[in-house]
Amino acid sequence: MAIIFRYDKSFEGLLTAVFDAYNRRVFPDVLLGEKDIPPLFCDEEYAVITDDEKANRVMRGLERKLSASALSAITTCWLSELPEVDILLFRYIRKAIDSPIRMELNFADEDVLDLAKLWKKVDRERLRIIQFVRFQKAADDTYFAPIDPLYNVLPLSIQHFRDRYADQKWLIYDISREYGYYYDLKETLEVRFEHKDKHLLTGFLDESIMDKDELLFQKMWKAYFKHISISERTNHKQQRSFMPVRFWKYLTEKQE
Repeated sequence: MAIIFRYDKSFEGLLTAVFDAYNRRVFPDVLLGEKDIPPLFCDEEYAVITDDEKANRVMRGLERKLSASALSAITTCWLSELPEVDILLFRYIRKAIDSPIRMELNFADEDVLDLAKLWKKVDRERLRIIQFVRFQKAADDTYFAPIDPLYNVLPLSIQHFRDRYADQKWLIYDISREYGYYYDLKETLEVRFEHKDKHLLTGFLDESIMDKDELLFQKMWKAYFKHISISERTNHKQQRSFMPVRFWKYLTEKQE
């Protein structure tokens, strides 16, 4: 018989669930969203109400138990958005709290190992976003870049773009998750749009809002990419390994 905790599927809600579990001395077997269908048999169901103070207390406790890198791994893995990442993190956090010593390097523990593997996957996706993002210049001097990553890695990548492109305005937009970050030369803001223009759906600026030289630069980049390629040495399998096909749809050099 399963014990179910329902919460709002936020990270703060997950930490609140940890706090409530210790307070009630009852630990869940299953974590569900507020509208998720429960399993056929359950022994108890409890509704978690997200509380920032409770969440902060759990985080402060983890800071005493884990290194900065392990704490970062927890938040990074959360952004994977995988269906059962919450219960994995719940078990990991519980073990970290209960362990008299730091357990983050105990890879004999299945949850520690699974968390490390997931962290590598999410961080690899973060690096790919940094490598494969392509900007298009709009008429108002804003650079627009669409992305569509497997995991919600945009928040993990923003500091890189702010450091790398600090002297220009840009909008990086996650097509699937329908949000992005806009940098106005002073601060970086998370943005969402009620009305979505065509480029927020397709990932490509319309010529009517494109900088007058953008098409020329795109043609030059395609020509450069074509001329540095050596057809006799083309290895499509290796190319797909280094540059996964799912990223090609927004790469300037891969457009006809």
